[in-house]
Amino acid sequence: MDVMLDLETLGTQPGCVILTLGAVKFDPYNIEREPGPGLYIRPDVDEQIARGREVQEDTLEWWTRQNEEVREEALGTEGRVPVEQMYRELNRFLVGVDNIWAQGPVFDIAILENLYKQYGWPTPWQFWQISDSRTLFKVHGDPRIKGDLLHNALADCVSQAEAVQTIYSRLKIEPRFTK
Repeated sequence: MDVMLDLETLGTQPGCVILTLGAVKFDPYNIEREPGPGLYIRPDVDEQIARGREVQEDTLEWWTRQNEEVREEALGTEGRVPVEQMYRELNRFLVGVDNIWAQGPVFDIAILENLYKQYGWPTPWQFWQISDSRTLFKVHGDPRIKGDLLHNALADCVSQAEAVQTIYSRLKIEPRFTK
C-alpha cells in the first residue's frame, strides 16, 4: 500500500507554516480500488508561528485570490490541532506503507522534514520511500481534469492518487517483489 501526501501552506520554503495536511492510502497497481482511507489534519497555525515558522507575504496574497470556500477551509481557525497531534496521527497512518508519494517531494516532504527537525522529531520514512507524482505526470501525461485542482489537501491527494493509478494502468506496470 502507498500513500499520497499533500500540504497546503503559507509559503513555498521548507520553514513555512502548514495550513492543512492530507494523506490517502492507495494501491497504484489496482485502478479498480479507490483511494482510501484518508487523513486530514489542520495543525495549529499560531503554534507554528510562535515556533518560528514563516508566513510568506506572496503566498498569503495568493490565498486571497482563491475561492472563498477553499480559502476559508485552508485559513479558518476551527478544528485546529496541536502540531504534535498531527505528527502522531501521520506516523500512525504511515505504519506499513511501502511508498510515500507527493506532488514534488522538494515541497511537501521538505516542509514536513523541516518541521520534524525543528521540533526534534524523527522522520517516519526513509529517503528511498519517496516517490514524485509531478515527474510521473510530466513524463506520461497528467490525466487529472484541471478543474479538480481545488487546493484542498485531501481532495488533491485523492485526485493525484487516482492519476497515478491511471498511468500505472495505461503502462501496465505491475508490482515487483524482491527477496
